[in-house]
This record gives sequence, C-alpha cells and structure tokens, in this order.
Amino acid sequence: MKRKINVKNTEIVLFQKNKLDYISLTDIARYKNAESPADVVKNWTRTKSTIEFLGLWERLNNPNFKLVEFDGFKNEAGSNAFVLSPQKWIEKTGAIGIISKSGRYGGTYAHKDIAFEFASWISAEFKLYLIKEFQRLKEEESERKSLGWDLRRNLVRINYQIHTDAIKEKLIPPKISKNQENMIYANEADVLNVALFGMTTKDWRDRNSGKEGNIRDYSSVEQLVCLSNLESMNALFIKQGIIQKQRLQTLNEIAIDQMKTLLGHGNSSVKRLK
Repeated sequence: MKRKINVKNTEIVLFQKNKLDYISLTDIARYKNAESPADVVKNWTRTKSTIEFLGLWERLNNPNFKLVEFDGFKNEAGSNAFVLSPQKWIEKTGAIGIISKSGRYGGTYAHKDIAFEFASWISAEFKLYLIKEFQRLKEEESERKSLGWDLRRNLVRINYQIHTDAIKEKLIPPKISKNQENMIYANEADVLNVALFGMTTKDWRDRNSGKEGNIRDYSSVEQLVCLSNLESMNALFIKQGIIQKQRLQTLNEIAIDQMKTLLGHGNSSVKRLK
C-alpha cells in the first residue's frame, strides 16, 4: 500500500515490503533537482562513503549480499570514471536495501535507514523534517491500528456477558466448585472456537506453542464479527435448552454462511474496522 508524506512542499511516496518501510529516493532528490532527480541519486550512489554505508547496511540485514561484487564497487568508487546506478547495484550485489520500481509510482526507493542517510546528503534540514513527518505518519498508523484492535475485540466483548449469563443460568449446576464452573465456561467457549475456527483452545496452543495469547488474539476482523454473533446465538440456543452437539452443528453452519458473506461482499462496515 502506497502512502505519502509532505516534506517542505515535496511529496514523498512510501511503501512497505516484508513489513519494512521504504521511502522514495527519487522524491527526496526532487527537493534538490526537480528536473533530474535520477541524476542526483546516481551522484550519491557513486561516492565511496555511500558505497561503504550501503555495504555495511546490507551485511547487517542481508545474508545473501554478494561481498565480492561489493568489494569491486568499493575499490572503484571515487574515481572520475566510476558510475553506479541503483539498478546496477541491486543486480550485481543482490542488495535489498534499495529497490528500483517502474510504473505510476516508479523510481528508486530505499529502506528508511538508507533514505535518511540520502536525505542528510541532500540537506541536513530536509533530513530532520523528513524524520519528523515519517514519525508522525507511524504514530498515526499505530493509533489507528490500536483503535481498530480495540474495536475488533469489543465486538466479542459486547456479547460476552450475554453468553456467560446464559451459561450460568442454564448450564451451571448448584453447589459446584469454582474450578468446575470455569471448566463449563471454557467448554462452551470451545464450542464457539470449534464452530468458527475448527479447533479448541488447546488445539491452537499445541499448534502455536511459540505464540503468546490465544486463538482470538490472532483472529481477523471478519472472524471477530462472526464470533460476536455466535456468542449471542449460542446464548439463545442455551436458553432454549438445545443440546451442545446440536448447537455446535448449527453454529458451524451459521459461521460458514456469515464468513462467506463477510469475506465475499467486501463489507464496508467491517473494512472500516481494519
């Protein structure tokens, strides 16, 4: 997904790849030379200090970086005849810190660490404004993500009390221990888990031993919307005295239908929660 920030009246495109942030060097270069930004980038990449910086970044972050080819560029860097385009750097060394793209948002992009270094070469003032705008963007994204997660979790919590009240009223026998009571609640929670996810809480933990939290913490918005509905419906079925086996079958059918609807029609209300 492309994003944009504005730094000193210069629009700069960003995107993510493998959860890493890349910033357009071409756009940054336009601050210095709006007519020939590609030449600005090439002039930067041909310097010895740039080659050394790029090589260090790749050695730290790229296990497939070709050191032999890098050493060749480093030895040539600084000479009058030496020219190095981003495309050639990527092709010869297998670099991942710089990306060359074509199309509408084409140009040269670089990992934020490299982009900030390039911006410093352009202008120390511009670099500071770029970092400030980049941090503002990340903070806004973090706030939206946090808000979206709270909303998604609240979808389940809305009907949680209805669900537990129905269990307490109809399924909890008198004079049992707290542990026995908790087992019944957990068993009914797994009815919903099996109906929607096809597995119990224990099944999920066995398959995801390295993860913290539970199956619902890793659910999509659509799944949490469906789960909220299933809680309400299961509460109703419990009050109607429907046995667990039958409830599970019915809830599973409902879950399948609802997930098809939520995923198949691009529900705009659900999308706003993402």
